[in-house]
Amino acid sequence: MLIDWFTVGAQALNFIILVWLLKRFLYKPILNAVDAREKRIAAELADADAKKAEAQKERDDYQHKNEEFDQQRAALLSKATDEVKAERQRLLDDARKAADALSAKRQEALRSDAQNLNQAIRRRTQQEVFAIARKALTDLATASLEERVSEAFIRRLRTIDGKAKEGIAAALKTASEPAVMRSAFDLPEAQRAAIQKALNETFSAEVPVRFETAPDLISGIELTTNGQKIAWSIADYLASLEKGVGELLKEKDKPEAKAEPKPEPKVTQKTEAKTASKPEEPKLETQRP
Repeated sequence: MLIDWFTVGAQALNFIILVWLLKRFLYKPILNAVDAREKRIAAELADADAKKAEAQKERDDYQHKNEEFDQQRAALLSKATDEVKAERQRLLDDARKAADALSAKRQEALRSDAQNLNQAIRRRTQQEVFAIARKALTDLATASLEERVSEAFIRRLRTIDGKAKEGIAAALKTASEPAVMRSAFDLPEAQRAAIQKALNETFSAEVPVRFETAPDLISGIELTTNGQKIAWSIADYLASLEKGVGELLKEKDKPEAKAEPKPEPKVTQKTEAKTASKPEEPKLETQRP
């Protein structure tokens, strides 16, 4: 078989032209379009990544701001809670102090009222007892209560001990003014003379005396000179009686404070009452006023 080189050459030329045409008008536009599409897709992906990164950054910033806000809110809430607790404690302390002050003031007022009432009752009791004693002595004896008091003072004066006697004698010698004899009543001349005589005999000297009346002594009598005092008063009986009654009341209060108080025998209570109601004999008082 013979080869037609012209035909082969023409076909080869046609094939080359076809390839060039395909490359020029088909492959190259397609490749350009593919490259453009790839570039566009890559740009879109890059833009999407940038937007995603920006969104992530904004999300992180927002989350960070939320955390800071939560921390600030927690700090402010804790601070407000602490301030409220401190203010509440301060108000409670102020209220407690005010209540304690009011309670102390009320207790002080109650103690003052009780003390005033006790003093008033004591004064009234002394007055009543002295009135009853004066009436009883006036009805049963030939001498008045004033005479009895003067006699008791003279009797005590004569039995004064050595140390007290020396002190009174020294005060009488160094006194620039007469000794003052104060009594709750106006002493008659006979009693004044008896007291003056007892003073002169007791101190072996002429003792100048000025007699005065002092109702606040309440059936008492006292001699003062140069800072020294000799006194006798029925109030000493009341003091002993008050002391005995106070001890009796304390003894009776003790069983009540126990959980299971036991009743005391009647005989014991009568004995205690009898013991407490028996006043001690008043002693001659020698002291500096």
